[in-house]
Amino acid sequence: MRNKLVACAAAFTLLVSGCADDPSGAEDGKLSVVAAFYPLRYLAERIGGDTVRVTDLAKPGVEPHDLELEPKQVATVGAADLVVYLAGFMPAVDDVIADEAKGKAFDVAGVEPLADAPPGAEEEEESGEKHANEGKDPHVWLDPTRFAAIGDKLAERLATADPDHAEAYKARAAEVRGQLTALDGEYTKALATCQRREIVTSHAAFGYLAARYRLTQVPISGLSPEGEPSPQHVAEVATMAREKGVTTIFFETLVSPKIAETLAKEVGAKAEVLDPLEGIEAGSNADYLSVMRQNLGKLTAALSCS
Repeated sequence: MRNKLVACAAAFTLLVSGCADDPSGAEDGKLSVVAAFYPLRYLAERIGGDTVRVTDLAKPGVEPHDLELEPKQVATVGAADLVVYLAGFMPAVDDVIADEAKGKAFDVAGVEPLADAPPGAEEEEESGEKHANEGKDPHVWLDPTRFAAIGDKLAERLATADPDHAEAYKARAAEVRGQLTALDGEYTKALATCQRREIVTSHAAFGYLAARYRLTQVPISGLSPEGEPSPQHVAEVATMAREKGVTTIFFETLVSPKIAETLAKEVGAKAEVLDPLEGIEAGSNADYLSVMRQNLGKLTAALSCS
């Protein structure tokens, strides 16, 4: 399947190369940047400014883990000046980069070591294929300090690809770092004193956030939001929730809330969205900062923070 997709993409690239609709964006003189999914698009747009054109491979409202790329998207990756991705998070993107863009890809997983997945959260690979960062938690963007470090390195990579605008990239990265530092301060202050520190989540996306702010993540399922937890594990989470007086079971956007809602009803809690920012829903005016602040409000309410 992969070889067929790449072959189709190659043919498509030849087709569009003679057309006015150049997938690289070279016709407007801007640096063409492909971002694999929303948080990376956010950084690329904020740091790149008006000198880059950013294309997001994950469409709004689509869960990115199991994304399958269309031939036109593969052609866009091949024609880009820079591809920003996180190895292991979207295997289809890893495969296309290996074939079409290996020398012009920036893997944000290499900025800082990824944390191990929480116990019991490791995913089984049905195909038997091995991918980068197996057994690692990819949701690094949910720690604002780590996200800022990624932004700094992205600015350096943009400057390498476009030296004429190096200082502008550096300045915008500093502005982004300042915003993320302020966000980190808000989280630190708001979550310093809480009656509870356990957050029950539909899947194991919040490990970096929990570690940064001294919370304990209790995931119902593993790293994949579509994973099916065992009845025994669900029963264990329910017992813990009752013992700790958990008032809120968190589920995420873009996937079904059924398991979280069922567990919440069983333990006498409410079900509430905690957004892992893997994608922004279509038509939303929200961005990384606004969603993270919405998440903070929901956490402080759920944990009875003073």
